[in-house]
Amino acid sequence: MVLTIVHYGDPVLKKKGASITAFDAKLAKLADDMVETMHDAAGIGLAAQQVGLALQLCVMDLRETESDFSYKLDGSSPPLDLIMPMALVNPVVEVVPEPKEAYEEGCLSFPEIRGDVVRPETIRVRFQDIHGQPHELICDGLLARCVQHEVDHLNGILFIERMSKAVLAKLEPQLKELKKAARPKK
Repeated sequence: MVLTIVHYGDPVLKKKGASITAFDAKLAKLADDMVETMHDAAGIGLAAQQVGLALQLCVMDLRETESDFSYKLDGSSPPLDLIMPMALVNPVVEVVPEPKEAYEEGCLSFPEIRGDVVRPETIRVRFQDIHGQPHELICDGLLARCVQHEVDHLNGILFIERMSKAVLAKLEPQLKELKKAARPKK
């Protein structure tokens, strides 16, 4: 089922997600619905906060991207079709000491808004799958960027908070309009 994506200005986007402890059919259904919602919106990642739930859950699917990235999931590199779409439950990101890189990002909660964000190129993320099994993913490039963007959401951090003041200043008029549109109608 396609869920409603909340936009900038909705308070849930600033909430840190609660840890997930129940690995049941309800969690699996939520993850499936989030993947369907992400695909419907032509996105590559979606966090629970973006569908109105402050939980430590995000989904990703980079199979349709043309970006170059490498990854090792639990020490091996299975074909992308075997691991995507991927659900990350209770993820914790660790930066691998490498250079940072600026790259233009967008966000489904910020329609039509894009801007450069500087992030580490390579990361390690420890997470559980929807069955509660622990995993470790070491990745770089767009996959690392996507993980960092979604895990930021899970911690109540928006990608605009990672932008330089100069980049953010250019987007200010669009952000004000989006926030105004998200306000509850009286």
